[in-house]
Amino acid sequence: MPQIVHVGPAPVSPAAREERVRMRDGARLATDVYLPGAPADPDATPGDTVLIRLPYDKSGEYTFIPLIAEYFTGRGYRVVAQDVRGKFRSEGDALLFVNEVDDGFDTIEWIVSQSWSNGRVAMWGDSYYGYTQWAAVASQHPALKAIAPRVTGTMLGEPVRAVPGERSRPVEWAITYLYPLTYFHSQDAYFWELDPARRPFSAQAEEVVAELGSRSLSYDQWYPRAVHLPRFPFASPFDARPVPTLHTIGWWDNCAPLSWADVAEIEKRPAWALNHFLRIESMDHESYYLDDPLTARVEERSEEQIRAELPRMLQPAVDFFEVFLRGRGRAADIPRVSWNLAGTPGMCAADVWPPREAAARTLYAHSGGGLSPDAPDASTELEWLHDPDDLVPSSVPNAFAFLLFQPDEAALGARADVLSFTTDAFARDVDLAGPVRVAASVSSDGPAMDVFARLLDLAPDGTALRIARGQVHVTDAGRPTPVDIDLGQLGYRVRAGHRLRLHVHSSDFPEFLPQPGTGEEPWGAVVTAVNRQRVTLGGEDPLRVHLTVLPDTRAEEARP
Repeated sequence: MPQIVHVGPAPVSPAAREERVRMRDGARLATDVYLPGAPADPDATPGDTVLIRLPYDKSGEYTFIPLIAEYFTGRGYRVVAQDVRGKFRSEGDALLFVNEVDDGFDTIEWIVSQSWSNGRVAMWGDSYYGYTQWAAVASQHPALKAIAPRVTGTMLGEPVRAVPGERSRPVEWAITYLYPLTYFHSQDAYFWELDPARRPFSAQAEEVVAELGSRSLSYDQWYPRAVHLPRFPFASPFDARPVPTLHTIGWWDNCAPLSWADVAEIEKRPAWALNHFLRIESMDHESYYLDDPLTARVEERSEEQIRAELPRMLQPAVDFFEVFLRGRGRAADIPRVSWNLAGTPGMCAADVWPPREAAARTLYAHSGGGLSPDAPDASTELEWLHDPDDLVPSSVPNAFAFLLFQPDEAALGARADVLSFTTDAFARDVDLAGPVRVAASVSSDGPAMDVFARLLDLAPDGTALRIARGQVHVTDAGRPTPVDIDLGQLGYRVRAGHRLRLHVHSSDFPEFLPQPGTGEEPWGAVVTAVNRQRVTLGGEDPLRVHLTVLPDTRAEEARP
């Protein structure tokens, strides 16, 4: 039986006044109001409001909302922080995603009726409370003037669904089934971890449900048979009225693929593209940064450490709201794309992403373990094993806080079930800026296979930092299948003397659910089997890495 850690709501901040805001169906949502100056004065002068709707306890230490509210109110904003329906102090059912459009509209409607509101509302927040911003956009409330979603996506948390006729799809995260049983089981949170040695994983979930004495509506809507309750009941947010958006993505955010999928949708809609401002930082999902000093890489950050981070987290949104909420300044003065080239200080600016001057480069894998711009002369196959009882381990205990650990992944390449390919040392610095993909032809002696591709920066001392990654699930894997693995976007400086390394394998546990080797779905699988996987080097569809490289200002060609 897994050990369960129970977390309930923290006391309401003394700087706030808690309200119970009634939704259209009668459910009352716990809502903290922070006003500039003295604690929540109902007769305060009307002003602009920043709304934060989240499921992680509006008063809890994890979200440090009182400190965020202090930062915004210190700049004249009113702040409204709300526990979403069914979470912590709010009434209603804890049901992931499906009520946020209507609840977002009703909350904004309540805000604009208050004496301290001037009728203009912006929204800010990470992850799920980035998603609630997109839901509010979909509600089309006219008072919503700007949003600043960070490390999130409109399809956040959605289970992977097979598309008829397609042989490949994304690999399922373990968090997909754990999240509704931990954060969204009921009002409080209940944390526990999978035991990798006990199958099926679904049985462990049922043990937890039995111990808690109640079902999770969110879990039951997804397993064992997914029930698709639409999160956007009327239309996609991108079919709604465009709202000025400061869209922040982290290079090391494990949810970044969801963010980039939204960017792709926005680019298809000219009206939305005109209102979209992209910001890309060298951070992960939990706002740890690549350049953080060792003293800042702690799981439990002190109030002093949090306050030190707030300007980096919040000031871009403040500057954005000044223009689009308060009408101070010009939109033309805000870069369309503001991005950090990881490994260098400061932010770069561009009018599009990737930068117009970036060019494509391709590196090919060789049977001797090399990775070079030259394709192999002949076609060969390499094999590796996938053993469900000896999985390739995830490199960090918390995938959302990758940069807290900044793991050295070099040792993974020494495993027999990991293929490793490495370039020669770079003669000079090379700047990667744009999409990264890995393409190949793969097959297996099992009915299905997962292919994980990891791109690493290998330093002269032998340590390796993962800089990009992607993975794909393949069905009917007994016959060769071409795969095109999206490793996301990259802004990274590879220093002179460093090398690029590619790892290819078939598991990454516990972050991703491992294939049992039998073709059975992995959450409920009982029986396992070892599979022999194959990839082609050379020939018509060789294993290769497609990079996007900024031109060198010097004459020599940008290649390793």
